[in-house]
Amino acid sequence: MRHENLRVLHLSLVTHFTLEDGKKTMGMRIGTPMPSLEGATEWFGGTQAHAESEAAGRPTLVHFWSMSCGICKDNMPRITEWRESLKEQGLRVIAVHMPRYEADTDVEGVRMLIANLDMTEPCAIDNEHKIKDAFQNDQGYVPAYYLFDSEGKLRSFAAGERGLDLLKATLDRVMAQGAPAQTA
Repeated sequence: MRHENLRVLHLSLVTHFTLEDGKKTMGMRIGTPMPSLEGATEWFGGTQAHAESEAAGRPTLVHFWSMSCGICKDNMPRITEWRESLKEQGLRVIAVHMPRYEADTDVEGVRMLIANLDMTEPCAIDNEHKIKDAFQNDQGYVPAYYLFDSEGKLRSFAAGERGLDLLKATLDRVMAQGAPAQTA
C-alpha cells in the first residue's frame, strides 16, 4: 500500500526510520546532547543565544513545525498548554519552523501565523534546513518533537499526529526529576 511506505518506530534506545525499500536510517540516539540551533535564517521571540541559554540546565521541548502542516497547527494548543503549565517547573520550549514547500519560506506569513497561534517561545526559521540536519530529521518530519532533559540529553523523539501522546509519559518522568536549582 502506497500510504504505508514509511513507518516511524519509537524505540527506547534509538529512533529508526524504515523506508519503502526496507532500509533503515538512524535518527538521533537517546542520550545524544541537544544539537546547536545554529543556522536559522531568522528568529522570532528571541535569538539563538537566548534560546540556548534558556534551555541550558532545563528540560526542553524542541518542536519542528511548518505553516502548511495542519497537524502542526492542531497540536499547538497542547504545546502552549505544556509551555505555560510547566514553565515554573523548568520546561522550556523552542520552535523550529521548517518549510516543506516553497510557500512555507514566506517569513512574513510565518510571523503572522506565530502571532495567531500565540507562540511565545523562541522560534527559529530553518529555511535552509540546517537545524533539521543538526537534529538528524533526515525525512523532514513535521510535526516532530524532541524532548531533552535538564542535562541537555535527548530523552524522547516522536513525530506525527500522535507524537505528543507518545511523548507525554517521558515528559512526565523528565519533569518529575526536576530541573537543577537556577541562580539568578
